[in-house]
Formats: sequence, structure tokens, C-alpha cells
Amino acid sequence: MKLIVCVALAILAVAAAAPATPVQGEPVKILRSEFDQEPEGGYQFSFETEDGTSRQEKGELKSAVDEENKPHDVVVVRGSYSYTNKEGVSETVQYYADETGFHAEGPSIPK
Repeated sequence: MKLIVCVALAILAVAAAAPATPVQGEPVKILRSEFDQEPEGGYQFSFETEDGTSRQEKGELKSAVDEENKPHDVVVVRGSYSYTNKEGVSETVQYYADETGFHAEGPSIPK
């Protein structure tokens, strides 16, 4: 159950960090989209759109200990996304999420 919660929180954090694009005219076409799910719980996905937006992410199962020193599995997520900002500059954000939380680095992320 904790594993599902960790994955859900990581995905939510990444979605919240992604820039919002106003909807205008035709939807942006998806040029490439891939998803692979491993039976053990790991996964890998990526996509690219015609406006230059892309994202790639990999989740791997890892053993960790909780506050009570009990072992459990967590999904460690690593990935990046790229987009063109309002000024027309391409930006890339690298991130990872594990038992320590969500961590992101990029030009638009405050330090």
C-alpha cells in the first residue's frame, strides 16, 4: 500500500511541477509514446509532442526501511521533462523521487 502511495505522490508532484499551457486551437499531436510495465513493479515511459515537449521516466523497485526500521519496497522514480517556456527558450527539468521525497533541478526550479 505504501508503494502505491509513494508512486501516486511522485506522479502528482511531477504533474504539479509541469508548466500549464493554455488551450488554443488544435490539440498538440503526440509524435511518440511508449510505456513498459515490469511484473516486479518497475516501469519506464516516455513521450514527445509536436511542440517540442517531452518526458521520460523510469521507476525501479528498491528495498528501504521505514521509521520503525521495518523493511519495505519503494519505487524510486527518475526522469526529466523538457518544454519551451513563454519566452521561447527550451527548458529541461531533471527529477527523482524516493523515500526521501521529490527532488527537482532545472533553470525554472528555485534553489
